[in-house]
Amino acid sequence: MSRPAEGFGARFAAPLVLGPALNSINTTMISVALVPIADATGASAAQVVLLVAGLYLAGAIAQPVAGGLVDRYGPRRVYVTGMAVAALAGLVPLVVPTFEAALAARVAVGVGTSSAYPAALAAISAQEQRTGHAPPRGLFSALSVSSLTSAAVGPVLGGLLVASFGWTAVFVANAPYGLTAIVLALLWLPRDRDRPAPPRPDGAARTGPDLVGLLLFVGAVGSALVAALGLWPGPGRYGLLGLAAAATVGLVLWERRRPVPFVDVRTLTGRPALVRTYARLFLVYSCTYLVLYGVTQWLQATAGYAADAAGWMQLPAVVLAGAAAALAARTRGLRLPLLLAAALPAVGGLLLTRLTDSTPTWLVLITIALFGPSQGLAAVANQVALYAQAPPDRTGVLAGMSRTAVQLGAVGATAVIGPLFAQGATSAGLHATGWIITALAAAALVLTAADPALRGVSPDDPRGSPQR
Repeated sequence: MSRPAEGFGARFAAPLVLGPALNSINTTMISVALVPIADATGASAAQVVLLVAGLYLAGAIAQPVAGGLVDRYGPRRVYVTGMAVAALAGLVPLVVPTFEAALAARVAVGVGTSSAYPAALAAISAQEQRTGHAPPRGLFSALSVSSLTSAAVGPVLGGLLVASFGWTAVFVANAPYGLTAIVLALLWLPRDRDRPAPPRPDGAARTGPDLVGLLLFVGAVGSALVAALGLWPGPGRYGLLGLAAAATVGLVLWERRRPVPFVDVRTLTGRPALVRTYARLFLVYSCTYLVLYGVTQWLQATAGYAADAAGWMQLPAVVLAGAAAALAARTRGLRLPLLLAAALPAVGGLLLTRLTDSTPTWLVLITIALFGPSQGLAAVANQVALYAQAPPDRTGVLAGMSRTAVQLGAVGATAVIGPLFAQGATSAGLHATGWIITALAAAALVLTAADPALRGVSPDDPRGSPQR
């Protein structure tokens, strides 16, 4: 094993790669269970959609919260607790097979699995400080590939579970998976009491958890997401947007005075490279989710493809995403992968504006496939950039906020697709989606090209850059 990889062997990596994948599996596995859940519980189509929105809402809020707990109490402890929550929540619908129980379990699974990614990056950071060696470039790629692959596996696994054991199986599957992750973490992750003590500002030791900052963050993000998802229809939706704005202002004012804030406003304002990394994640993943939610509907409603065919047509993009993630981990520098991650969706968006119900299947496949490499490139390169830019003692919460940026992209895509396809998944709506994707990708391209912090950051030694 090469010297930079010392301390980052397979045992250390296994639980870190396994945990984040559970969140991705749950994100897509539920798709094939929505109709069986509605039939079994008597829930309406509008109600079962809450099972999808509930996980996004829980993850967007819980990931930074889990990251803050990771920074304060240690990655191993928070990781194990989160996996235990997800495992236990998965058993709830087995005992109480109602829609309400399924929704509660879904939210709890989202909260529990939100601990995994912040804990993974914080554990890598602590191991780097403990051993004095940079993490191997392949570890970042493995984290990204596991999430991409598990998201693709989710619908297939969900279909098998529902067909064999019924809809509750897509929840129960979290129990053995979570238990396995817990065992591996307890066996192979370093104990939290052995991690290097992070630097703290004066007076921080006497400061308890920032509960006010936490509540303001939950109010800001939660109100905005509920409004964007249309979960509160009517005039009350605009009241939620006002509440989100007021909570955001209050959050900024409050956090600037805290020695150890929940959302470190001073770090974000002092490290604009972090904000640009979050913006790139939001822009590129908005494009990804617009394709996932929009093109899939159009394939079935207008182009005449069966549901299973529409699903399989996403497979080339998934394969290319994994290949691109592996390639990004072997590329010196981050600017080129990130430029490609923005340029490919721009081309794909333009092609979407030309698709019709008579477009040959091969051209449709090429168009969809163009969005695959951008996922892999953006996932690895932005992950390395985040790791380079985040202070070691704030890695957990800042990693959690990066996942919130991704979740906001998913929610934003949902909010856009709803009005565009309100009268059905027509070609006109698809073309409008293509133009929106092109605009978002162009913004990501300009942001990346103009970012001075990307110079000198290498996957080989991400924290060796002076641009932290």
